[in-house]
Amino acid sequence: MSLTRWQQRYENWLQQNWLHDDKAHDIAHLRRVWMSANRIMQHSAADPMVVLTACYFHDVVNLPKNHPERHLASTYAAEETRRILQQDFPDFPQELLDGVAHAVQAHSFSARITPQTLEAKIVQDADRLESLGAIGLARVFYTAGALGRPLFDSEDPLGKERELDDVKWTLDHFQKKLLRLPETMQTEAGRLLAEHNADFLVQYMGKLCAELQGNLTTIDESVLRDFSPIHS
Repeated sequence: MSLTRWQQRYENWLQQNWLHDDKAHDIAHLRRVWMSANRIMQHSAADPMVVLTACYFHDVVNLPKNHPERHLASTYAAEETRRILQQDFPDFPQELLDGVAHAVQAHSFSARITPQTLEAKIVQDADRLESLGAIGLARVFYTAGALGRPLFDSEDPLGKERELDDVKWTLDHFQKKLLRLPETMQTEAGRLLAEHNADFLVQYMGKLCAELQGNLTTIDESVLRDFSPIHS
């Protein structure tokens, strides 16, 4: 059976069985993670079936970011993925179950699990790319709205004279996590894509800081110098 057919089966199953309210983690998100993973694993020895399956089920258990067991979500997702594949996809190759479960468990940033296989590294990189670039920008502010968090500190948006706190200020999350993602990438292809997309977030930070100073048509170049992985 082709990968495309497996992908269709997974999406059909998710549409019928995956019930949740987090619009930042929907089937479109899973599809994008798979597209990024497919790009990263080109010309590699990775098993595409393991990568595809892990991409589509890595968020099958997804706890809110402020949930006390958030760091365990990917472990729960790995266990649930194994159960789903054995119960609802009995023709799935059993010898691939361990590889899929590990890739699902290791994908999470909060779980802090080091991926041990090429497939797990690719899935982790692909999922982290969703936090960067234009999609990442939209997702971070969507999540902030869902959690009721303020967008930024207008007096000190970059936290130059205060301690960064991304629970209190959404923009602080850029420095606390998002801009650090490129250095956590497990593959060279993933790192290059992450640097490119992180640069977009820095451009946004520069534009925001300029606007807060009343400069509506410029970008604060000092922000690019201080934060951009490309311009530094």
